[in-house]
Amino acid sequence: MNPHLFAIIPLFFFIYLLLQCAQKEDWKKAASIYEFSAIDIDGNDVSLEKYRGYVCIIVNVLTAMHTQYAEQGLRILAFPCNQFGSQEPGTEAEIKEFAKGYNAEFDLFSKIDVNNDTAHPLWKWMKEQPKGKGFMGNYIKWNFTKFLIDKNGQVVKRYGPKDEPFSIKKDLPQYL
Repeated sequence: MNPHLFAIIPLFFFIYLLLQCAQKEDWKKAASIYEFSAIDIDGNDVSLEKYRGYVCIIVNVLTAMHTQYAEQGLRILAFPCNQFGSQEPGTEAEIKEFAKGYNAEFDLFSKIDVNNDTAHPLWKWMKEQPKGKGFMGNYIKWNFTKFLIDKNGQVVKRYGPKDEPFSIKKDLPQYL
């Protein structure tokens, strides 16, 4: 065995750790949602680049607006989250099956956290954007918080948990 190999292994490990730490902070440098990826409900890594040119609503629960506006260029990206009263305790397979029961035809992603240090980088980024800030801070207060994303991948509005779908529908035409 080459004795120099033992000197190189710690160096590679150190570089690996630096890269891991850097990735956790890269969300701060992102210019749009297209610089993020997320794991879909089937375990596939999905680049959000695939949504370039579409108006998107990013939400941490299911929504029914997709059917009405999909042909006009709307995409719904649903990210289940269990940080709110254990409302989403199921496995990925159970969540997918539940969504099928409602004929969900939008893109469903793997369960994530939307708050605290464990929040998905996309959600950290959206909450820090000028039009993504919450009414009383950036903390996601409850399920049903939604972000409207324009065709350039920018947050154009944040909707609170109590905002009815009508409030989103009235804003959509200017972005579609």
